[in-house]
Amino acid sequence: MTLSVANAQAIQMCDAAVDACDLGTTNAQATLTIYSGTPPSLVDTALSGNTVLAQLAMSNPAFGAAADIAPGARATASAISDDTSANATGTATFFRILDRNDVPRIQGSVGTSGAELNLNSVAIQSGALVQVTSLTVTMPEG
Repeated sequence: MTLSVANAQAIQMCDAAVDACDLGTTNAQATLTIYSGTPPSLVDTALSGNTVLAQLAMSNPAFGAAADIAPGARATASAISDDTSANATGTATFFRILDRNDVPRIQGSVGTSGAELNLNSVAIQSGALVQVTSLTVTMPEG
């Protein structure tokens, strides 16, 4: 049997996950950090040979309330500031959201469509503008 949670529980779990991005007091807001290289298997796993391509300031709060997408829940990021000068050149493969104390809370895929984080292009050039098209976090129900 596969583990299943009720829809209301999926919404609560999604809200709890994205609300963790607002924890801490060191920084004014959470940070969206975009990397190249092979993503670690878990957000708690240390980075290994990854390059920071861009860092973008998120709003406070970082996400709106989770919405019912039946089945499951989805939270959409609030406004994310542009990175006006990318840190390095490379192909964006994954992202992490660091809370206000720089603790990694969420990790996901980067693409031009159909990913958790969508950009106009995954090819990032050092010093170039980086803008987010969309960022969502989804919690399955069933």
